[in-house]
Amino acid sequence: PPQIITGENYTNQHKDSREDVYAPINLNVFNISKINAETRRGAEPKIKKLSEYIGESYFNYLSNLEDLVLLMDESHHYRADRGLQVINELKPILGLELTATPQVERGGNTIKFKNVVYEYSLAKAIEDGFVKEPAVATRKDFDPSNMSPEDVDKIKIEDGIRIHEDTKVSLDIYSRNNKVDLVKPFILVVAKDTEHAGKLKALIQSESFFKGRYTDKVMEIHSNQRGSEKEENIQQLLSLESLDNKIEIVIHVNMLKEGWDVTNLYTIVPLRAAASTTLREQTIGRGLRLPYGRKTDDKKVDALTIVAHDKFQEIIDEANKPDSIIRQKNIIVIDEEEIKNEKEVVTALPKWEADFVKREEEIAQIENIGDRQKASQTLQIERDVTDILPALSADFKSVQDLTGEIAKEAALKRYKERLNNQSQSELFVEERIKEAEDIYGNIATKFIQNIIEIPRLVVQSNEIKSGFNDFDLDTTHFNYQPVSKDILIKRLREQEDGTSYIKGNARSGVTDKPDNIIVNELINFPEIDYSSQADLLFKLANQVLERFKSYLKDEDIDNVVQYNKRDIAGFIYAQMKEHFFTETLKYENVKVLPFVALKEHNFSKYKTDDVYLYTETIEPVSSIPSKVFEGFRKACHDKYKFDSKTEKDFAIILETDKSVLKWLRPADGQFEIWWEHNSRKYNPDFVIEAQDATFMVETKMSKEMDSDEVKGKAKAALYYCRQANKFALENKKKPWKYILIPHEAVKFNIGFDNLAKQYEYQDER
Repeated sequence: PPQIITGENYTNQHKDSREDVYAPINLNVFNISKINAETRRGAEPKIKKLSEYIGESYFNYLSNLEDLVLLMDESHHYRADRGLQVINELKPILGLELTATPQVERGGNTIKFKNVVYEYSLAKAIEDGFVKEPAVATRKDFDPSNMSPEDVDKIKIEDGIRIHEDTKVSLDIYSRNNKVDLVKPFILVVAKDTEHAGKLKALIQSESFFKGRYTDKVMEIHSNQRGSEKEENIQQLLSLESLDNKIEIVIHVNMLKEGWDVTNLYTIVPLRAAASTTLREQTIGRGLRLPYGRKTDDKKVDALTIVAHDKFQEIIDEANKPDSIIRQKNIIVIDEEEIKNEKEVVTALPKWEADFVKREEEIAQIENIGDRQKASQTLQIERDVTDILPALSADFKSVQDLTGEIAKEAALKRYKERLNNQSQSELFVEERIKEAEDIYGNIATKFIQNIIEIPRLVVQSNEIKSGFNDFDLDTTHFNYQPVSKDILIKRLREQEDGTSYIKGNARSGVTDKPDNIIVNELINFPEIDYSSQADLLFKLANQVLERFKSYLKDEDIDNVVQYNKRDIAGFIYAQMKEHFFTETLKYENVKVLPFVALKEHNFSKYKTDDVYLYTETIEPVSSIPSKVFEGFRKACHDKYKFDSKTEKDFAIILETDKSVLKWLRPADGQFEIWWEHNSRKYNPDFVIEAQDATFMVETKMSKEMDSDEVKGKAKAALYYCRQANKFALENKKKPWKYILIPHEAVKFNIGFDNLAKQYEYQDER
């Protein structure tokens, strides 16, 4: 193992023999100030003083090594003149710098590093989905000119906390829907100075600030803290991701800009004018790590929100630039009505589970202890057995089979295994199994009455064809001119790849034809597959060469292609993208399970809102998506939300139409239907069981009916229906059909039967 040498133990090191093959690899871990710092009153740095162990100073020992390599993290700190001088004095054979901000700030200007070997920018990481999407939030028509600085700070912190509370709800819903650990988000407040930080903390801890809700949930961290206070705050920071840590607001003064890695920072409130682009990017960088290690496709779970500060306006102004870390689409205008109302998570349960909850509340009111315990025991048995029923799907062809003796025997066997795994006594197990046997028929019947048989099958394609349709290149803008040989040689050295050379020059390389050079550049683009697209690639390359031949000599064509090969390939690729296609060739064979448990819904509502009867008129109509509705008789859950008035009206039609037996709005994850190259999951709006068929239903605006997205989802849904129908035909069950209904067709005077006949989506095969 390597020997670790630090600022704490370097004075005790012995000089090893560099000729000894078994000499250890020494890793010297220092920061630049340790090497550069002077002890006091202009004295020589300690690291440059004579060491009795090695016969010279440790600094000289390092500088005399023939194989010294420097790895410089946060390398923007090394760019001061003195820092560079010290590094040069060490005389390393190689220096590799690492930084997320390859730039220095001088005289108010940002100066980019010129010695970048490889750069993977923050903007690219955001585009590729490896980090959160940063968004800037600001209030519409917000004018701070008539407000005191204290009032502006208060409003921004309040807005940040409201956004934070909304994020908490979104993270709660995501964790419930996906059965993953809950993430506890926090807010980072950037203060101007230590005095400002103290005032902000006092404000947040005051009773007048959200009624004192955050009194014990705020901390401050800055360089003036000492001793136990500093140590306690460091421990709080280290455990900030833990649910046991109460802290939700961290106030800092220039302390947490780098080297602090957390995944649960979701809101930044900058109240300090950031002095530089570097500082702004470093501050934002604290909140970009993904808590689940990947994008979730939930916008609020994947977003870092920055409550806009005047100086941060510069980032907004640059949002259209290709290298901007903020995208135009991620500028948020805060809706005061939306954020000022507190939200809470509401869970919509399958009807049988909702009945269990209701009975649990009733049992709690029973006065006699013995009767209460007996009722509670029966309820627990019903719950346990109901949980087991969906697992029997693999052994039976229909949910109706659950009432038979074979299913009963299988369910009781699993229930007994569950009890034995809990290390219960034999007498306890026997009593529970006896009661479960007596009430099993009622349990199975209630389960069947409140479920639609949704077959379990995964719909995803296993073969996708992609490529570029044939086309002719527009070469109008290919007007390159040759450059001098010296310039060409320089460019080729910069682009060294061994595929081009210059005639008559001593530079080694491989002779290649101009069309090969262009094609070689084109195949660097990830969508381009040489084996299937070679003919098109050479056709386009030769169309470019024909253009050059119209105004250049042959030797000049070689010059132009070699010098501009990457730009030429880029122009061709831009036109190729307009002719890109993908085709799903076939779907994989699937195993069908006849029925699955219904999943619960988790969604948010305003705390001040009631849960409304589904027949109530809601004004304004635009507020319907925020409301929760109940009172359904035929629905398979006790509560639902609707994305539009059309969906709410359609639910009323389903409740009143005699041809409809049962219906539901599928919860997230109820179906495994994938579309768009298996990258996105499709969940239909409704599933309806009628007398003669089961329907998967989508309602859409007329203008969207022919969109690629709607057609892509419909294609995947039709495949699901075909697979379900194969199973249905073999087992004498109801067929599945897919219906796509335009919004304007949903009217109370039109029955479901008519809608189903008129808008059944036809298979395009």
